[in-house]
Amino acid sequence: MRKRRPVLRVDPAGSLLRGATQRLSPNCDARPPGVLPELIVVHGISLPPGEFGGPWVDRLFCNTLDPAAHPAFADLAGLRVSSHLLIRRDGEVLQYVPLDRRAWHAGRSRFAGRDNCNDFSIGIELEGTDDCAYETAQYQRLCATINALRRGIASLAKAPVVGHSDIAPGRKTDPGPAFDWLRLDRLLARRR
Repeated sequence: MRKRRPVLRVDPAGSLLRGATQRLSPNCDARPPGVLPELIVVHGISLPPGEFGGPWVDRLFCNTLDPAAHPAFADLAGLRVSSHLLIRRDGEVLQYVPLDRRAWHAGRSRFAGRDNCNDFSIGIELEGTDDCAYETAQYQRLCATINALRRGIASLAKAPVVGHSDIAPGRKTDPGPAFDWLRLDRLLARRR
């Protein structure tokens, strides 16, 4: 029997995604004055690289990752990053940063002639890698998340959805060739 997931919807204040598990990251700040989110950025993440599950992404985003816990974590010591949302392999959605704040997910980036995409975007991490197929549950929850964001935040109503690789080409490759953009487009078209 398939596990029933909670309905996702943005709260009236425009900061929380109801139906997501809340985990607060300190790695965020205020958006620049007058700047609203107008872009949705899809990422891929796994810690350690190529492994799924476990507490490691939570710990990275919440600054509690022990760099000695795995050899691959040594390069992450002192790194301060976050994303607004994470979608695990089973479709669970977690929120780390309020939607009205700037999460530190994009780094050096540019979209449609604008630099610093963190200022005007929502970052959604998918638990995965560039070369491992993402799960059906992730596509379904990503679609539900995007639709909830577009319905609940006026500035996102027609927001483009791009990959990290699109806004930081040559520097980032995620969500990678394993991510099926056509599949996401079809799901979004069906659920409008």
